[in-house]
Formats: sequence, C-alpha cells, structure tokens
Amino acid sequence: MKNFKIFFLLLIPALFYTQKIRVFILAGQSNMNGFGYSKDLPNDLKNFKDVYIFQGNSVPDGDLNGGVGKWDVLKPGHGTGFKTDGKTNALSDRFGLEITFAKRMKELFPNDKIALIKYAREGTSIDSLAAANFGCWDADFNGKNGINQYDNFLKTVKNALSEADIDGNGKKDELIPSGILWMQGEGDASFTEEIANKYYDHLKILMNQMRATLLIDDLPVVIGKISDSGKNEVGKVWPTGELVQYAQEKFVKNDKNAAIIRSTVKYNYGNDPWHYDSAGYIDLGKNFADAVFRLIINFEKKP
Repeated sequence: MKNFKIFFLLLIPALFYTQKIRVFILAGQSNMNGFGYSKDLPNDLKNFKDVYIFQGNSVPDGDLNGGVGKWDVLKPGHGTGFKTDGKTNALSDRFGLEITFAKRMKELFPNDKIALIKYAREGTSIDSLAAANFGCWDADFNGKNGINQYDNFLKTVKNALSEADIDGNGKKDELIPSGILWMQGEGDASFTEEIANKYYDHLKILMNQMRATLLIDDLPVVIGKISDSGKNEVGKVWPTGELVQYAQEKFVKNDKNAAIIRSTVKYNYGNDPWHYDSAGYIDLGKNFADAVFRLIINFEKKP
C-alpha cells in the first residue's frame, strides 16, 4: 500500500504536465501552398522529429469542407495536391516552404517542439473583385453560402487548436503562437490598379485579424514579396505587380513586428510562369525562418 501511494504521488505530476510547443501559421496562395517536387529534396529534408503540421483542407469559397484536417508529423507532400478529410491526410508529390522552415526553426530552437498550421489556396486574392473563381480572403465577403477563404482559415486554426495532444504522447500540449508567415499578393496584382492600390489596407486589416485570432496583437508577421517571372507574351505576368510590391514594403515599414522576404526576386521558376522551382522553395523556407526568429527574439525580450 505504501508503495502504491508513492507511485500515485509520482504519477500526479505526469498526469497534469503540460508541454509547450511553438506554433507558426502558414497562409496565402499558391507559392505558400508550394509547387516544389519532393523528389528534389535531399534525404535530410525528408524526415522530421518533434515537428508537427495541421493543414486545413483547401476548397473554393462556399464549400462546406474547408479547414478540416488532422495533426501529423511533418514530411514532404504538403504542397499543391495535398488533400485531407480530417481523418486521413493524402500527401502529394509536392512541397512548400514548410520543409526548410521547419528544419531551420529546429536549428534555432533545438529544445522546442515545432507545430505548423497551414491553410493556402491557389489563385486567391484579398480583394473580392480579384477573386475570380479561386477565392477571397476578405473576412466581409459573403459569396456563396457566406463562406470565404478567411472562414476556411479560421476553421483550420480552430480545428488545429482544439486538439489537446498533437504529438500523441499522452501529455497535454500548450501551443504558443510564435509567428505568422504570409505568401500572397499575385492574385491582387492580376487585375486593375484600383485593386492593387487597396492592397496595403487589405493586408494590414487581414494580418491584424489573424493576430487577433491568436489573441496576440503584435505577433510577429513575415511576408514574402511577390516576384514576376516575365514568362509570358508581354514579359510581365502580374500587370500591377509593382503596386502590390510597394504595398508589401509599406506594410513592413509601418509595422514594427513585421519583416519581408525579398529573395524571391532571384528565384527561377518551374514548369509554369507563376510558381518557383524546388530550389526556390528550399531557400524561401530558410529565409522565412531566419526572419521570424529575429522578430521572435525582439518580441520575447519585451517586458
């Protein structure tokens, strides 16, 4: 009986022990989703330990199945073509910036577990007038069924954070929001100057809404600067790309807890004029990690 009491006393802390896990939001359109080929990854980027991902199912505006998903250990296959029904994740043959982002974050925070919450959809815009058939991130857009891409994002975050034990080790997890990564803007640069000129205001509102969702008003934000391959008949894929680029730079200049990745200007493109090649995504993830790490260090120094 005495031994049982001792065992029980030792067991109590384990039952109530909470482990902290850093969580990062990955969101945007196709270059966040990722078009790199998994076959191009070296072996050290194919297996991860203590890195977990919840990727919300990507659907058009109005679809009721957006945002469902399940936690899993990170591996290649969370790029374009990834699907989930909330019970089983169907990996594709593509990857995005999450692979090298996770590897670099583990190097920078070797004692921390890392969690990624990802929702991205090809072609989407913030402005509803640029949504076409892809989707819109404007929280006030009430398209079909009143569901837009921001709703799908919110559902993704809600579903991800509702899981108490994402790594399945029997210990309750405390997910600590550590940063937002945003790679988008091409959709808003595809139409008129009027739409592009509104991008700064739209981006500012959306990033602050995402911060509010995570209950941290000045959570670090890193955005990827859009680039243009020039690979079409007029030598300019995004008609108002410079205006969106200017808006992205303006956002970072005016937000003390934001950074921008400019390396995209030097990336090569894959089999189309819109998406980077595998090497581009490998570099992009590293740069996002380094940028958000610098913001986190300054953010966590605050009293």
